[in-house]
Amino acid sequence: MAATVATAPALQLDALFLPIISGELRVPYDGRVLFLRARDGAPLRTFVRPGWLCEQTFKPFADELRRAGVALGEPAQDDHFALVLVLPPRQRDEARALFARAACSLQPGGVMLTAVPNGEGAKSAEADAVRLFGAVRSLSKHKCRVFWASAGEGLDSTLLAEWEALDAPRRIAGGYLSRPGLFAWDRIDTASALLAAHLPHDLHGRVADLGAGYGYLAVQVIARCPGVTAVDMYEAERRALEPARINLAEAVAVSGREVDVGAHWHDVTTGLPHRYDAIVSNPPFHQGRADLPELGRAFIDAAADALLPRGRLWLVANRHLPYEATLAARFAQVRTVATQDGFKVIEAVRA
Repeated sequence: MAATVATAPALQLDALFLPIISGELRVPYDGRVLFLRARDGAPLRTFVRPGWLCEQTFKPFADELRRAGVALGEPAQDDHFALVLVLPPRQRDEARALFARAACSLQPGGVMLTAVPNGEGAKSAEADAVRLFGAVRSLSKHKCRVFWASAGEGLDSTLLAEWEALDAPRRIAGGYLSRPGLFAWDRIDTASALLAAHLPHDLHGRVADLGAGYGYLAVQVIARCPGVTAVDMYEAERRALEPARINLAEAVAVSGREVDVGAHWHDVTTGLPHRYDAIVSNPPFHQGRADLPELGRAFIDAAADALLPRGRLWLVANRHLPYEATLAARFAQVRTVATQDGFKVIEAVRA
């Protein structure tokens, strides 16, 4: 039997707990622990106690933690912890905001502990921790940088306030509200814009946007399709829902029509709870740095199951992604509407 190769997230989690395993840091059995961007895995299951609180805003990862029996939630504003674990994201503004949250969540003398893969900005993240906390201790293992710092006199309060504000929703191109770390968070994505430009004006009834992000495609559906009466956005990243709701509310106000809108924290690959006259999507096809075209196929399957008879799926994807076989198997009619800038726009009609 071939040896099992640990995945990058598993190695990052292993690295995170090394200072605890080695005894350099003690898990506070008499105090509470906060784990920001928590991931399920053997090290967590070994050390987690009833007083731990884990936060995860990406629905598939949150579901993994919930299945493992880990307590999920968000800390109250006045909650403070002896230890805060952090698995920071790759996007730097979002990571800095998370470091600031960790610092604000520490009780006096408390410790923030984090691990960052070398290929995902470990040196920059450690430098940011030094700027905020004044000093850190660190080690390298599993192609990760592990570092920890105490909330003490070295904490830069001015920088703390500046970094806390980095996660707040902000206006981007086109007047949309977004926030760091979302897909194409600071711009209108080229593929989504291509799909929007080819949306037919006769879409009507109830429409879903799968993988909605900050709501660009859903806004375009409302603006371009006067027969649409309801739009549901499905997004796995909970941080996207706040700006998406605001963007949709503004789009409805501009349209002057009554359109029911919903923003759902949901893993599309598990299926959809409602039926639709039409679905639009720019589905994800990667996680981290790994290409996972099966994600896009799962979105197509979910759309096919949720569409009403003669319902239409409008999809945009990178030209190289092999979705045609899945589309042909699930839909009565499939046609490529446009190919441009390395992307393809496809319409598929349910039997």
